[in-house]
Amino acid sequence: VRLVESGGGLVQAGGSLRLSCLASGSILSDFGGSDMAWYHQAPGKQRELVATITSGGSTTYKDSVKGRFTISRLNSKRMVYLQMNSLKPEDTGVYYCYRQDNRWSWGQGTQVTVSE
Repeated sequence: VRLVESGGGLVQAGGSLRLSCLASGSILSDFGGSDMAWYHQAPGKQRELVATITSGGSTTYKDSVKGRFTISRLNSKRMVYLQMNSLKPEDTGVYYCYRQDNRWSWGQGTQVTVSE
């Protein structure tokens, strides 16, 4: 299975982006039963957990993104999404989706740049 992230770009502070992640090659039932997450790696920093979504649709968020970001999934398409609103310069970095039980490798990520 290959995780393919997309949707990043350059946006002004206060703007929005919607990131997408496709679990290419996954079996529908396997994807549907997986807990997924989005991670953020800011320039020069370690990768950090931003949001999670369980197979049942329960979600959690890092404090700094609560109320601004929304994680969701569409199992029939093997997709995970991250809707990011009210973006701040500190949201800049590469965003990765990941399966929480480590059964799939990291993808290439998608770059998000938020300007002042």
